[in-house]
Amino acid sequence: MTAHAFAHAPAEHCPFMPVFGPPAVMFERGRGTELWDSEGRRYLDFLAGIAVVSLGHANPAVADAICDQAGRLLHVSNFFANPVATEAAVKIDGLLRDATGHGGQIFFTNSGAEAVECAIKLARKHGGRGRHNVVTALGSFHGRTLAALAATGQPTKHEPFQPMPEGFRHVAWNDLDAMRAAIDGSVAAVMLEPIQGEGGVNPAGVEYLRAVRALCDEVGALLILDEIQTGFARTGRWFGFEHAGIAPDVVTLAKAMGNGMPIGACWARVEVAAAFEPGDHGSTYSGTAIATAAVNATIDEMQRIDAPALAVRQGQRLVDGLGEVPGVVGTRGAGLMLGVELAEGLDAKAIYADLLAHGLIVNAVDPSTLRLVPPITVTDEEIDEALAMIAAALERALHRDRDEG
Repeated sequence: MTAHAFAHAPAEHCPFMPVFGPPAVMFERGRGTELWDSEGRRYLDFLAGIAVVSLGHANPAVADAICDQAGRLLHVSNFFANPVATEAAVKIDGLLRDATGHGGQIFFTNSGAEAVECAIKLARKHGGRGRHNVVTALGSFHGRTLAALAATGQPTKHEPFQPMPEGFRHVAWNDLDAMRAAIDGSVAAVMLEPIQGEGGVNPAGVEYLRAVRALCDEVGALLILDEIQTGFARTGRWFGFEHAGIAPDVVTLAKAMGNGMPIGACWARVEVAAAFEPGDHGSTYSGTAIATAAVNATIDEMQRIDAPALAVRQGQRLVDGLGEVPGVVGTRGAGLMLGVELAEGLDAKAIYADLLAHGLIVNAVDPSTLRLVPPITVTDEEIDEALAMIAAALERALHRDRDEG
């Protein structure tokens, strides 16, 4: 079945549950920033699986590691260790030790939502009975499982699944007074994204994050930072919280850490992780050899190319170019995690669809904002090509508006 036929097939014939809607394109292969659909058409991917394939599609170092590991060992139960997962845990802890000044311990998951679930359970166990509430921000996104969804500060996403799990409070973003008012002796943790991704690419203020860290210290609550989208060099530092110079107690990770291999992790300072005992948490596929082989290769390759510095350089090139595009009124974010604010009257969803039709993949995170999270390995030429495509799409939209006016 062609991509066009698949996308327009009657819903009863689609093999997938309708949670994503009919797919617009069927992709068959990728290389770096490029993708090709089932009709052989080329696209530039400036969404990167939503900040997942930060080293590009079919990265040779990661692909070779996965292939080699597949011929050795895929999975053993967690009654036993495997050297690949152990190496990955040590590498991640090393990165976070450098960033926080604290040693920690890792629990591997299959996704970001599961990493958040682990963090929530850990915070509740650490806080003890009666100190179980978690404070998060309005506009946040922490996952689709019930507890992660309850933590997500988007009430419209809660409504179809009421009643939601209890124990979550949502406060205004970047509002320290609101945060202070929400914290009492029943709060186990505060959980924030350094930059809200799904919420519109909205950065937390540096002083806000520092003040929240101090507030958590004052009341004895844990600070959990959700680095699922911002982690692994995306913002120009290994972790988004480094821009504020703070040290969280718990960090959730996923997306780029496996460059497309489904894997996530929850890291916690050793003293915090000690709240867990055997039987408190688990996952059949925690730390499989095949998934952590991808993690090791991804970290090694990111270190080899100095991915944080590359994200800064290429992100600046993209920001500078966007500043010259009529119809763009501003950018938000850091490194290669950018929200492109469109002029009044321009519909981000319509621009996204037009760009897709012309071979550039982005997405609309709110009615006036496009999200750009290309691979960190994106080239200068690919950035320039994408900028020209965005300029052309906005010119088409502005031209239509003038004609209709």
